[in-house]
Amino acid sequence: MDRATLADRITHSFETLPGQLGAAARYVLDNPGDVALLSMREQARRAGVQPWTMTRLAKRFGFEGYDELRQLHGEALKEKALGFAGKAGEQVARQRQGGSHALARDIAAQSAAQLGNLAEAGTLEALARAAATMAAARRIYCFGLRSSHTVAAHFAYSMSFLGEKAQLLDHVNGAGLDRLRHAGSEDVFFAITVAPYTRATIEAATNAKALGLTVVALTDSPVSPLAGLADRCVLVSTESPSFLHTMAPAFVAAEILAALVAGEGGEEALEEIGKTEALLSTLNTHLLDPAPRAHRSGKTT
Repeated sequence: MDRATLADRITHSFETLPGQLGAAARYVLDNPGDVALLSMREQARRAGVQPWTMTRLAKRFGFEGYDELRQLHGEALKEKALGFAGKAGEQVARQRQGGSHALARDIAAQSAAQLGNLAEAGTLEALARAAATMAAARRIYCFGLRSSHTVAAHFAYSMSFLGEKAQLLDHVNGAGLDRLRHAGSEDVFFAITVAPYTRATIEAATNAKALGLTVVALTDSPVSPLAGLADRCVLVSTESPSFLHTMAPAFVAAEILAALVAGEGGEEALEEIGKTEALLSTLNTHLLDPAPRAHRSGKTT
């Protein structure tokens, strides 16, 4: 379990946590740095609970004791402090020790586990709620920068089969947000960012919310600055043995959202998809002829 997953589980269980446990959980969510650096007794004092409450909280979420929960936050804080260059150094050392095959296997295995987490009940509920909000919107404005840009673009491309419901806001020339002059309370602003969070994305989501748009967020933690702005939020994990965070779970979440929105659209969506497919056929967009078969020697026919 990584820190983002733990935070997600605490968030979804928060309403069921009694009194002191709820106060301890709130402290852990709001003060990840203190959890990593301060003693358990000092954390309990700041949270206004008894020290044993912190231990009870840790055990409730599957840890042997509070030290394990602190260690989890310590590792997350270390990774954040290292940055990309520091993580690259760790990766090089790991790769030299275990070999490229082992590193590739670890990356693939962790990615597979993260994709599996998308099928957990809490995440499925978040996906369904976000999709329902998007389906009911007049228009969906999609925004993501840096590594998140391709996720936003992929979602917008998938939605293009449904007509002009979704628009990708391109920030290349600085005029991407100008399209919001036509937006209002009937529209959705779909924003994507993961740690290290892109400042311009948070600012764009803040502006969209001020304009009355409903903000749907795809991010990596319930305590991310984007999650705090969002009306609907879908969380994905980005932890990876690689020097760079993984965006694979975000891509799959975006694909799920697009599929659910299409399904919510019913016959109208089917009609739009049919029109798009007919146009692509007319324009001869796709290469539909089978590829030439290769001989066993590897030469093509």
